[in-house]
Amino acid sequence: MIDAASIHISEVTTMGIIEKISKSLGLNKDMNIDEYMDTVELDDVDALHQPADFYVKPIALESESDVPVILEELKNKNIVLLNVSPMSKQTSKLKSVIDTIKSYVVKINGDIARIDESKILLTPSKVKIVKSKSRR
Repeated sequence: MIDAASIHISEVTTMGIIEKISKSLGLNKDMNIDEYMDTVELDDVDALHQPADFYVKPIALESESDVPVILEELKNKNIVLLNVSPMSKQTSKLKSVIDTIKSYVVKINGDIARIDESKILLTPSKVKIVKSKSRR
């Protein structure tokens, strides 16, 4: 039988582990994970993990000049988490860029899905996204 005291101990233990991990990553209570990720140099290989065959790469779409980088990542079989918010005020350019990327994704038999207003998930060849209709 599980009682409230054992649940509380479990929560405290979990929080202690999270705090230790946060401290080792240089996070403090005032900094959230988004702020931390913005401050990390994303071009370097993550020192906490062994090299992998493929990666999930967050990329901010700041201009049309970022498209070749995105297509190259997909060609290299990496999954791209695309942040389109830097171009959100340039709607016609953004639509054109997304159309170009989408055409390439379809051509290589990859997949594309909107996660939210500012994030789009792009997958390389033969990687499909399970899409579900929103429940109302």
